[in-house]
Amino acid sequence: MTGPGYRWNHRPSGRQGEREPRASRHSTPGPGWTARQGCGAWALGSGAAGSGAKGHDLPSQVSHWNPAPPGDFVQLPVPIIQQLYHWDCGLACSRMVLRYLGQVDDSEFESALQALQLTRSIWTIDLAYLMRHFGVRHRFCTQTLGVDKGYKNQSFYRKHFDTEETRVNQLFAQAKACKVLVEKCTVSMQDIQAHLAQGHVAIVLVNSGVLHCDLCSSPVKYCCFAPRGHRCFCRTPDYQGHFIVLRGYSRAAGCIFYNNPAYADRMCSTSVSNFEEARTSYGTDEDILFVYLDS
Repeated sequence: MTGPGYRWNHRPSGRQGEREPRASRHSTPGPGWTARQGCGAWALGSGAAGSGAKGHDLPSQVSHWNPAPPGDFVQLPVPIIQQLYHWDCGLACSRMVLRYLGQVDDSEFESALQALQLTRSIWTIDLAYLMRHFGVRHRFCTQTLGVDKGYKNQSFYRKHFDTEETRVNQLFAQAKACKVLVEKCTVSMQDIQAHLAQGHVAIVLVNSGVLHCDLCSSPVKYCCFAPRGHRCFCRTPDYQGHFIVLRGYSRAAGCIFYNNPAYADRMCSTSVSNFEEARTSYGTDEDILFVYLDS
């Protein structure tokens, strides 16, 4: 099964740059930072492994590139785009990925949404079709080819389950004919790191109630998906699906770097163990959409 994106009860206060700023504990690269290339992967050269870069768009062109040790530290310049509503985290992630690839303006993206008839219930298979629409090389890996009927009574899925089941199953059935690459397979952390080390990115479905950013405000925790001032509801027993974009990792720090579309101003980081727990939670089907730089 391929889960829909995160639904929450509060609407973000505006487009990127329009939200009331909240204090960020993410470290900011110094004025003279450079980037390094290693085996086709981009890495910030100014910060120690595991340190965060402030989450604004990174420069699209960098004048100085130096070799980096292959596969030890990767941090890709994926732009951050904030979701606008409670239901469009997957679309915001798709915008980030397409902009990273240097493709698509806003009007083209909106036209694609209309052509694919994407509404307020966005599943991972929808994002795969969106990548195919733009001719982007992709690979969608999941544990279930279709809708898992076992989720029907879960609170997260219950509202849209009956209306969406037929539509989503049809998308899976037609995927091969539509040249949408879908595979039932298990993806390891090594597979993900190897993908990122080549400069590629991935959109991942996670349980937001489990995922915890080590760079976000502490010790008082505010959930990444609640407006400023609302208490965190992390570790809720209920599944809460949310899409994020993977942009790198640090082997030394044992962490994963990612963009969270609920934020407009930061890159996030979590431990490999926490990321694995969040992406393999019951409800995600371990959905991961690999997207390739050479599209």
